[in-house]
Amino acid sequence: MAIEWIEITKNSTKYFDEVMKLYEQSFPLEVRESQDIFHRSIRYSESSFPNTFRFLVGIEDEKVLSFATGHFLASVNAGFVVYIVTNPSIRSSGLGSKTLHKLEELLNADAINAGYENIDKILLETEIKEMVHTEKEKEECGKREKFFKRNGYFHLSSIDYRQPPLHKEEQSVPLKLFVKKCNAEDISYDRLQQAIVALYQEKYFHVNGIKRMVLHNCLREMGIEERGITF
Repeated sequence: MAIEWIEITKNSTKYFDEVMKLYEQSFPLEVRESQDIFHRSIRYSESSFPNTFRFLVGIEDEKVLSFATGHFLASVNAGFVVYIVTNPSIRSSGLGSKTLHKLEELLNADAINAGYENIDKILLETEIKEMVHTEKEKEECGKREKFFKRNGYFHLSSIDYRQPPLHKEEQSVPLKLFVKKCNAEDISYDRLQQAIVALYQEKYFHVNGIKRMVLHNCLREMGIEERGITF
């Protein structure tokens, strides 16, 4: 399979509608962000350097095979994978890993452009088994965890992670936070907390526009002190 990798940007939106159809088929309404968040992420990235947003799409014969989105958080030299989705009608072994690795390459390039030798770590959120209901959903949840572990990510069990509510009048969502170390040095608890704060600031405050009070409450739920938070 010869995959062509393209990026959706402000000036290149050819596959956006097709990607959004795949996105809406892949996630239930309650955990989906609006399409406007994707547009806002792209616009924010135009003026937020050295922070960036990447919207990667895998194409073959004009058909969308997969897509992934992610942010580079310059203040903590970390990446954050927001979404990674493969087209269920495409039977290709390793497509998910290829897509993830390509996104990681782009985020590492962003780290180098920001003045680092290479990216330090990459974070991602995934659901806990208590959130799913059917046996099929539990099976899919287990497969996702195995996929991330197979690609070098591990669960940060030391942090009782919370995702901010994506929709108004909702509570924070307990999720698992996974991390991939890209350097030999261990990641301290303080550095992990700093990475979460940076993630909250760049993704959930600046892009999603979630209120400060809501985000600060979520950080407190995780035991992260507000000292040093600048948003």
